[in-house]
Amino acid sequence: MKILTGKQIREADRYTIEHEPVDSLALMERASEAIARWIEVDVGPEHPLVFFIGKGNNGGDGLAVARMLHRAGYACSVRMLFGKDVLSEECRCNLERLPEGVERVPPGAFPPLADGAVVVDAMLGTGVRGDLSEPVLRAVRTINASGCRVISIDLPSGMLSEFGNAGRETVRASVTLTLEFPKLALLLPEGGEAAGRLVVLPIGLSEEYKRRAASPYRYADEALVRPLVLPRARYAHKGTYGHALLVCGSKGMAGAAVLAAGAALRSGCGLVSVRIPESERFAVHASCPSAIVSPDPESVFSALPADTEPYRAVGVGCGVGRSPLSARALGDLLRCGKPAVLDADALNMLASDPGLREAVPAGSILTPHPGELRRLIGPWADDGEKIGRVKRLAAELASVVVVKGAHTMICTPQGDLCFNASGNPGMAKGGSGDVLTGYLAGLLARGYDPLSAALLGVYVHGRAGDLAAERYGEEGMNASDLVEFLGEAFAGIE
Repeated sequence: MKILTGKQIREADRYTIEHEPVDSLALMERASEAIARWIEVDVGPEHPLVFFIGKGNNGGDGLAVARMLHRAGYACSVRMLFGKDVLSEECRCNLERLPEGVERVPPGAFPPLADGAVVVDAMLGTGVRGDLSEPVLRAVRTINASGCRVISIDLPSGMLSEFGNAGRETVRASVTLTLEFPKLALLLPEGGEAAGRLVVLPIGLSEEYKRRAASPYRYADEALVRPLVLPRARYAHKGTYGHALLVCGSKGMAGAAVLAAGAALRSGCGLVSVRIPESERFAVHASCPSAIVSPDPESVFSALPADTEPYRAVGVGCGVGRSPLSARALGDLLRCGKPAVLDADALNMLASDPGLREAVPAGSILTPHPGELRRLIGPWADDGEKIGRVKRLAAELASVVVVKGAHTMICTPQGDLCFNASGNPGMAKGGSGDVLTGYLAGLLARGYDPLSAALLGVYVHGRAGDLAAERYGEEGMNASDLVEFLGEAFAGIE
């Protein structure tokens, strides 16, 4: 799914109106029906709904939804922030369509919110310019101080649709029902935290416009990754599907190797070898009997296996430490030319040694978390600058850069960006990255190209996290649960 700018989305509205053809009120009705249906499923009618209404089409959506949900049996109250004379035509029309039973709070009045009320934020959409002013500013502060569950329509009011949200005062939503496309700001740290849970609601904008619209941004949902899945041949054998080498762990850090190996064994590749200090080999033997152990004589990664030819891809860095021995061995490994997944200490060694950076094979995958990314590219002032620096890194290394976090960002060497749709905050625990490294290395060995491996691997990893959260809860789940659910997560998209 493409991610379009706020300007492009307004153009998509106009194009749909002109070419379907459908008038703007009918298009608003279509969007409002999608919103109302979602709220009916998610919010019980015992909760009063309080709509904060702006003067533009976002407010028009809110008024139409209030009308529909009133007829469905909900107690609805609308709080108009502006007088009728300044409303957009569509907003004014939907105000006039409100049935008698909907409570109308006039502009300037801010009565207390009832216990159990759910706020519907329909004040501002993608057309925000500059700082907030009254009465919207007061309404935003009232909503945020209320303690109520908040449902924002399209964007939390006050949020810019792309960049520049650091320090902005916006509604802090529990869930954002974004229309047709996720907006870029909802997927980035500066704005995304205020969006709560993200739900994309299709509203039937022109398919022709969407095909023609140029955008470097994509939303990596199930529909995008499903076509990437490679088939398995009936008469294949283990050698058909590649051999992954994982260089993970050091003395006292065998857990990283166990997690990575467990994930690689779920990737579909034919063979998995684990290069680990000889003293730690028993942990891998006991936990992952299907894996081959390649013992290193030192307590850290110090040397390559005797023969690297059999390996189609490598994953390196999880728990290896930053010994000078390991830095030299990492250089030797990279110069073998095998596509590599680089994580954790491998990235830290890369950041401190320009010679290692030059040795990274084209077609590799880097998987930094924000701290590792900062060491690789330097500090950034905002999300826009961060994205620019990540694009330069991916181009310089001719590799895919996977910036881990909520809506993990995948950057191609050509500068295209994909934001992952799966995953949850329960994955923010030690070892989750080790699982991702092993899984990605296995996919590379299995025969996926680097971008397909990154897109599919990150999505399946996140989906495994979602399944783990369903079973154990976000607080109770841990990284080993991700390994447990990788197979089920992949099977769900085949």
